[in-house]
Amino acid sequence: MRLGLHVPDLTYPDGPENLGRNLARIASAAEEAGFAKLSVMDHVWQIGVFGPPDHEMLEAYTTLGFLAANTSRIELVSWVTAVVYREPGLLAKIVTTLDVLSGGRAWLGIGAAWNEAEARGLGLPFPPTAERFERLEEALQICLQMWSDNDGPYNGQHYHLERTLNSPQPLRRPHPPILIGGGGEKKTLRLVAQYAQACNLFAGPELEHKLDVLRGHCEAVGRDYDEIEKTVMFPIDPGPDGENVDTLLEQLRGFAALGIDHAHSRVPNVSTITPLEILGERVIPVIAGF
Repeated sequence: MRLGLHVPDLTYPDGPENLGRNLARIASAAEEAGFAKLSVMDHVWQIGVFGPPDHEMLEAYTTLGFLAANTSRIELVSWVTAVVYREPGLLAKIVTTLDVLSGGRAWLGIGAAWNEAEARGLGLPFPPTAERFERLEEALQICLQMWSDNDGPYNGQHYHLERTLNSPQPLRRPHPPILIGGGGEKKTLRLVAQYAQACNLFAGPELEHKLDVLRGHCEAVGRDYDEIEKTVMFPIDPGPDGENVDTLLEQLRGFAALGIDHAHSRVPNVSTITPLEILGERVIPVIAGF
């Protein structure tokens, strides 16, 4: 099992003028501690669970490019890209650019989008739910076509591309891994089985059931269930002095028993760096053997 660091809260005591410096410090410390992935949100306003809408929020892929320049090993992902915020052909190009410039460390994290208020606020497209899922599947098909040897046209219900040329191609072959966010049983987990290398589920009483649903979708489409990285999001808090480490390890051991490969979340007080150091010393080496 591996840990990933999510950085959704960008409001730090020393203000926006030091935001770049703080993010660089956090990224470097996470890499040094042995975190496998580093992610930011694809939001343009802050979301309620982390603060009011007017708190600091950065554009995801610009931020990931900055983090790529300040790291050398950790994998980089938008957790997760709102499919309707960017045209799929451009999104494939953006992720390709991140992959090439980071030395092959980019993932495509993607979902159907949910924050209507921010989308309406900045004039971004936000069609009804059913259409967003249709667009999500077409976007996945477009990205995979652009990351293949086929540079021919793509004609879907919502997107029409005359030539899917993508040069250079990503360094990661056959393509940057795809993570699809969400646990919807009829649509989202079917898309995971059909297109993705990783799912994104939440810790809770339904986790084992969601994995069973994913297994069923894999059987239906002829996909090897074990090929898919099972990722869970849950609070990762070692405590100020590591007092929560034993409890954290027990929780992670339970996830591993279900077949979870990767635990991903924000870490409280991450800008102090100390929690990352505790996790690097006392958690990450232990769970590597789970």
